Amino acid sequence: EWSIGGGGMFKIRYNIMPRDKEFEKILQEAEDPKNIGQGSQALPRNATSLQKAKYKLCRQLLSYQIKNKLTDPEMRKKTNLSQTELEDILFYRLGKVNSEVLIETVSRVFAPCEIEIIVKESKNLHARAV
Repeated sequence: EWSIGGGGMFKIRYNIMPRDKEFEKILQEAEDPKNIGQGSQALPRNATSLQKAKYKLCRQLLSYQIKNKLTDPEMRKKTNLSQTELEDILFYRLGKVNSEVLIETVSRVFAPCEIEIIVKESKNLHARAV
């Protein structure tokens, strides 16, 4: 019990629920230093055209995996990629993803397909006076 100047009394109860083992396992995995930086990476704010194109292709492959409920081993078999290469794509690690390998992988997964690049002028270009 606690008292506050003025004579008022109040009680604080702690309702602590026991953690279940599954939660503990997930928490340990998340806090493991080897797993730091393993999540998906966002597209940089001022992304280059190449980064945007790679991001879209990575998204296509991740969407394909989710839609078809494929495991990583099934995706590796379909793409002929190593686990590391596959994870770099599925987690949008654009700096680690080779453009040529990415295009070949998308072509293999979606065969027959055609990858088209659309060039359009941005209406948000700003002139800068120095």
